[in-house]
Amino acid sequence: MEEIARSYGLDFFETIFELVDYEELSMFAAYGGFPVRYPHWRFGAQYDELMKGYSYGLQKIYEMVINTDPCYAYLLSANAMTDQKLVIAHVYGHCDFFKNNAWFAPTNRRMLDQMANHAARVNRYIDRHGYETVEQFIDACLSLEDLIDPHAPHIRRRPDPKKAAAEAEKKRKQQEEQPAGIPEAKGKFRAKEYMDAFINPPDVLEHEEQQRLQREEFQQASRSFPDEPQRDVLLFLLEHAQLKSWQHDLLAIVRDEAYYFAPQGQTKIMNEGWASYWHSKIMTRHGLTDAEVIDYADHHSGTMAMSPQRLNPYKIGIELFKDIEDRWNKGQFGAEWDACDDIQERRNWDRQLGLGRDKIFEVRRIYNDVTFIDTFLTEEFCRKHKLFSFAYNDSTGDYEIASRQFEQIKQQLLFSLTNHGRPFIYIVDGNYRNRGELYLRHEFQGIELKQDYARDTLVNLELLWGRPVHIETVVDEETTVLSYDGAHHEVRAA
Repeated sequence: MEEIARSYGLDFFETIFELVDYEELSMFAAYGGFPVRYPHWRFGAQYDELMKGYSYGLQKIYEMVINTDPCYAYLLSANAMTDQKLVIAHVYGHCDFFKNNAWFAPTNRRMLDQMANHAARVNRYIDRHGYETVEQFIDACLSLEDLIDPHAPHIRRRPDPKKAAAEAEKKRKQQEEQPAGIPEAKGKFRAKEYMDAFINPPDVLEHEEQQRLQREEFQQASRSFPDEPQRDVLLFLLEHAQLKSWQHDLLAIVRDEAYYFAPQGQTKIMNEGWASYWHSKIMTRHGLTDAEVIDYADHHSGTMAMSPQRLNPYKIGIELFKDIEDRWNKGQFGAEWDACDDIQERRNWDRQLGLGRDKIFEVRRIYNDVTFIDTFLTEEFCRKHKLFSFAYNDSTGDYEIASRQFEQIKQQLLFSLTNHGRPFIYIVDGNYRNRGELYLRHEFQGIELKQDYARDTLVNLELLWGRPVHIETVVDEETTVLSYDGAHHEVRAA
């Protein structure tokens, strides 16, 4: 099976398979694939949920694979031989995706060792400070684990310290050279010398620079920080919260693991679609005997089945990859294709370019779910697969089909995928009202925060920050500030 997978161009780390029973597989799944993780009650709760689902016939885990080098894959020992071959092919697809997708590139490939190290540190703190004390603090940290910046590993959010110092020195010298003591404005555009006075009017630049200096003076007087809103709330707490050394270390552990798992949430549709594409390709061409075809078709169709209640990432992913391959094989892309408005001509369009396989490997390498859907979800695809958007009807109290229009379907799908469907929260001021209080802002995008979630999160945030915390959001179409001072909740107009 490995040889066949590599013959198609799949490139993956060494893959180690282990056969386990369902109890063991449920335990691994509850731990996120890492049985050496630190002890916490939520893993036990997830294990109990998985075991009950299996016992009642509601769900079944066939395999689990983790993003490490080498890759470890856990297979259910009770699987029939047909299922084992299917999941092995599926695993190789996942391993190829883990190794080659750009969004997984910054992840720690030795995370199994790192998780064991995290567990040893947590156990050490439990021995020193007691299980309940450590558990309560981990509970608070885990309630904030989504408040990270998943794009931070790929973008330099902060300037390099050496470059920043050199820039500050250069800026100081420029200011000394200016007659009015005002350096060249940041907003100046590049221009030829003879056009400079028109493109960069000196009075406008001077006014902008004076405003910037006034803002800097106000910021220094109020001692507010950070300079710009910061999305990585956990990093801000690590840098500025008054935490004990063991608390600081526990928060760092939660943040490290949150960043490790973040790409899996960003690429769920692509990852499952890629693995499903290759298990389908390998099994139908190489992996089946005549006696296994019916069993394979039954299990594969069950995995691909689309529920009316929710989107199936396996189905959407595999069908989009197939669609991309078919379009690039036939040349159904580019300006000429987009300009064609003859239905019959589009239906029969085939330039026989044969670029499909190369294209899907390129897509696998550089896209995540949001860019994947945004770029390759077409109106023809939505019509073919009968996709629709739904919404809650207040008058009937039911969820109903809201639209079959392509733009609305795509917009709703992208909205649900952006930031995993979770709210955007930013740190705005770590010294609010010059009292050392923490002020956050919710970037409102049409959906209000759940009030009970918001209150509980503020409680845990106050526990870590040690001073009152506030979050600006929108409630009933009005800008509102929710606050918690360690004893009481307050809701006021902004």
